Amino acid sequence: MTTNTITQTSPETEAIFRLDDPRVIFAKAVALAGAVIGATRADQLDNRTPCSEFRVRELLGHIVTALEHVAVVGRGHDPYGGPVVVREVPDDGWLRAWIAAAHDARTAWSDDATLTRVVRLPWAEQTGAATLAGYVNEVSVHTWDLATATGRRPQWDSQVLELALDAIGQVLPADGRGERGAPFADPVEVPADAPLIDRLVAWNGRRP
Repeated sequence: MTTNTITQTSPETEAIFRLDDPRVIFAKAVALAGAVIGATRADQLDNRTPCSEFRVRELLGHIVTALEHVAVVGRGHDPYGGPVVVREVPDDGWLRAWIAAAHDARTAWSDDATLTRVVRLPWAEQTGAATLAGYVNEVSVHTWDLATATGRRPQWDSQVLELALDAIGQVLPADGRGERGAPFADPVEVPADAPLIDRLVAWNGRRP
């Protein structure tokens, strides 16, 4: 492996990705989320989170489902077009569920064509690459939610946060969010030199 490529091997193919490939950046976000999920204790599952409608258990269900949606999108389907599937995950099974969903998402996005395919979602029509960048935002913000609720301090990757902030800034304006029906609070003001993670969660309506 060289310093500017990452090799991913599957039973069928071996794909070499550039380090700025959104799939690589997404994989970093997923790995960090997995670390925080793995550190979450059973006695923390009823903790409140910054995402006011979720306690930790519900938040875990939400982000696992989001990761499953990523796989559906990678296969060219609409993740919001079918019935919602409610799954029971045991208290000690969240990391296993996350890893399984991560492997499925990686397989679904292994073809380079997924990056240029047009994806139509309820809030946007854009390329697969832009859609995946949006999911980098969702995974990263919910990782922060989970870490905050469980007292963790992750080591954030600046490349991940920069892509997430750029992606959410393009689809979610500062003004008129309620008029657009966006499920986000207004952005919270933070200093221009605030850490990237603070700027990201603040744009998503969280108070760092």
